[in-house]
Amino acid sequence: MKQATTVCDRIEPDLVATAMGEARPGAARRVHEHLGICRSCREAFGRYQAIDGLIAGTREEAVPAEGLAASRGELEARLADLRSRLVAYRVFPSPLGPILIARSEQGVSLVEYLGRGRGLGASRLSLASGVEPVEGGPELEGLHRELIEYLGGRRTHLAWPLDLRLASSDFHRAVLEATAAIPYGAVTSYTHIADEIGRPEATRAVAQALRWNPLPIVVPCHRVVGASGALIGYAGNRLPLKRRLLGVEGVPTLKAADDVRVARQSMYVLGPGDEEYCLPTCPSITPARRARSTFFGSQGRAEAAGMAPCTTCRPDLHPLSR
Repeated sequence: MKQATTVCDRIEPDLVATAMGEARPGAARRVHEHLGICRSCREAFGRYQAIDGLIAGTREEAVPAEGLAASRGELEARLADLRSRLVAYRVFPSPLGPILIARSEQGVSLVEYLGRGRGLGASRLSLASGVEPVEGGPELEGLHRELIEYLGGRRTHLAWPLDLRLASSDFHRAVLEATAAIPYGAVTSYTHIADEIGRPEATRAVAQALRWNPLPIVVPCHRVVGASGALIGYAGNRLPLKRRLLGVEGVPTLKAADDVRVARQSMYVLGPGDEEYCLPTCPSITPARRARSTFFGSQGRAEAAGMAPCTTCRPDLHPLSR
């Protein structure tokens, strides 16, 4: 789903033109009216003017036309680079505590639990290289509203464009992309994710990569559990949040002697490479396959993911009792 264009998005071309002294009078007036109410655009405007000043001397001297063209091209390239580095952020309240949401031109780049922190200094965004954080405005409020709807069980998908610039490596990016594909209301294992990215020996590395997931909830690392079904390693060490998010999605969990785990015996199973979902007692779900399977909290979730019921164990005729 394409996200609605914001006022800031629409005014961006006129903002750049005004900073460069090339806007039409009406456009320049609209820009200055907008700057009076939008802090993030004021900050961007100041940066654009500063860059334009780098070639102010060129405008005043008698320089050959090709020199002017080259200088203007350099300015435009610098402005494009600046826009690509700008990341707007805001901190919002949520049932899980304060959450920072940040987005760039390309999409949402960070969703972060801040704990007791409230500002940029408590965020990993302040330490990220190649990024210029700026405080965002109303353009981020729609994302917050959708996040609250998800946490309240009123939304099953966050259709946000994503910017994975904070992934630390190609491996990290691959792990995030595979994790993003896990259906709502389902869980799978770190072992399965390692298989999906063609690195079956890298289960521990997958777990470490998801420990530093820059986009929790929207890249649903809460849906990844240990091979035994145990809940491990969420957003540092926030396992109660992981259990709570799974509960929102209808995934049953239970407290064992020394851990919390997914109640796999109460869930429907999709074996690796299968297109039919099974009962947990199906003979096709061997112990070796179980560790690499995907488990659904309900038949409805399995079928919403495009799966048909197994023709051997017939979960459609013998549904699990809760």
